[in-house]
Amino acid sequence: MDRNLALEFVRVTEAAALASARWMGRGDEKAADAAAVDAMRKAFDSVRMDGTVVIGEGERDEAPMLYIGEKVGTKAEDAPPLDIALDPLEGTTICATGGVGAISVIAVAEKGKFLHAPDTYMDKIACGPEARGKIDIDKSATENIHAVAEALRKPVSDLTVVILNRPRHESLITEARKTGARIHLIGDGDVSAAVAAAWPDSGIDLLIGVGGAPEGVISAAAMQCLGGDFQGRLKFRNEEEIERAKRMGIANPEKKFTMDELATGSVMFIATGVTDGALLKGVRFMADGKAKTHSLVMRSATGTIRTIEAHHDLTRKPKG
Repeated sequence: MDRNLALEFVRVTEAAALASARWMGRGDEKAADAAAVDAMRKAFDSVRMDGTVVIGEGERDEAPMLYIGEKVGTKAEDAPPLDIALDPLEGTTICATGGVGAISVIAVAEKGKFLHAPDTYMDKIACGPEARGKIDIDKSATENIHAVAEALRKPVSDLTVVILNRPRHESLITEARKTGARIHLIGDGDVSAAVAAAWPDSGIDLLIGVGGAPEGVISAAAMQCLGGDFQGRLKFRNEEEIERAKRMGIANPEKKFTMDELATGSVMFIATGVTDGALLKGVRFMADGKAKTHSLVMRSATGTIRTIEAHHDLTRKPKG
């Protein structure tokens, strides 16, 4: 993948973040998400690629734009064929309530290098580079917490574990607390949380628990860029989801997926903050039609990580 594409993609996440940030705290999740989807889809039209959405807003009959299988980009003759995993607004509730850590995010890979994950749940575990190879989703939360603490050479009491605050995690949270680790419960946004587990100075050391499977693929792409580690196992809600997964090429519903099986080869991860979080600042709207965005751009091929603070003059941007 041409490295210049990374800067084209950041314009796409910036557009989605700017659009959805207008709805911050206004209590309308659907409007915030629709604004992000619409802005991201339009921004893709200027990117030189022959892109296919493989992780998106759902099936074509459920999503009018950015649906799985949709072609995006200029599709010029010299445009590279790429697979796109995206979430125009990760944390719709966060945005609608003015909470912490909503982002617009894209992961990009060469064609065929992302797992085509069905829209179901995934049991996940993620950590940073120092603990790579030490985690195992087949082991208990207690074992993984102690393994990461040992790898980081610090007492368990200084370790911070992030878990989605859901009723399904009641026993997991209880077990994690019994280890003596510090527990950070979040209401949404486990892509941001997974990235934070591998981000220096984020204050997060480990992510465990069940979240969305599509977000798991995006998180794995980020971990490839950061040198962290990630494992996942699909958690199906019914037989229909199992059959759909088989049609998408997943022969073993119980398979433990490594990071390399979820996202492999040369990948990019691009995110722009919508609301303030541990990784990124949210959109700032200023006087005279100006705005400021904060983005993260990463490439696995080089390990390069860029943070981009962009100043926008919204009075000069084209409408619609």
